[in-house]
Amino acid sequence: MDQLFDVSNEVILVTGASQGLGRQFARVLAERGAAVVLAARQTDKLKALEQEIKDKGGRAVAVQMDVTDLASMASALDQAEAALGPVTVLINNAGVATEKLAVDTSEADWDKVIGANLKGAYFLATEVARRMIARQQGGNIINIASVLGQSVLKFVSPYAISKAGIIQATKAMALELASSRIRVNALAPGYIDTDINRDLWATPAGEKLLKSIPQRRVGHESDLDGAILLLSSNASRYMTGSVVTVDGGFLLG
Repeated sequence: MDQLFDVSNEVILVTGASQGLGRQFARVLAERGAAVVLAARQTDKLKALEQEIKDKGGRAVAVQMDVTDLASMASALDQAEAALGPVTVLINNAGVATEKLAVDTSEADWDKVIGANLKGAYFLATEVARRMIARQQGGNIINIASVLGQSVLKFVSPYAISKAGIIQATKAMALELASSRIRVNALAPGYIDTDINRDLWATPAGEKLLKSIPQRRVGHESDLDGAILLLSSNASRYMTGSVVTVDGGFLLG
């Protein structure tokens, strides 16, 4: 069974790896033997994570990448490939959100969220795919979506729209890239406890949200470990265009 979920021969690029889910993905995959490219705009936290992984005997390299800058993507990929070899798995995780009603959302708010979450993820995926096609070795792209790509809440309309777009982009790219042996799937997490939202759960709004989750708890970062190993490994070899939801039953409500 361990061989089925083996990632030890993969070079996996994780965007938004400096914190939250991206950091957890990188740690789990590195522990399982993958060579991990850590990408984000700020490199201080990345360097610390790179050293942490290396201290445990893992393989990692930190690269600066701004997913809203196409030239930055190409440069970061060049650095990654020079250090660890061709990227075989992309985890498109970087993203941002704003909390405003739609009528209060500015064009700048829209551009910030859509630019990072949808445009950036789309163009990084296509850049990686072009390199995979040129090598004729296949590959694997995992887009981190959200339950809010399949449902909605107030105050986060650009975010929900961007994640719905990511799900559709996943399906469109999966269809086009299948003939090149490149799989494209999405992971849609529900509410996961991270550094960014940790203070929310003790507030009235957070408590109300928790009550809407059938399992009556917020997810832990480690609750996504199984799903990311499934999608990153050969265990998902016959999956493409799929959306794997890990949400404690949130969408059932």
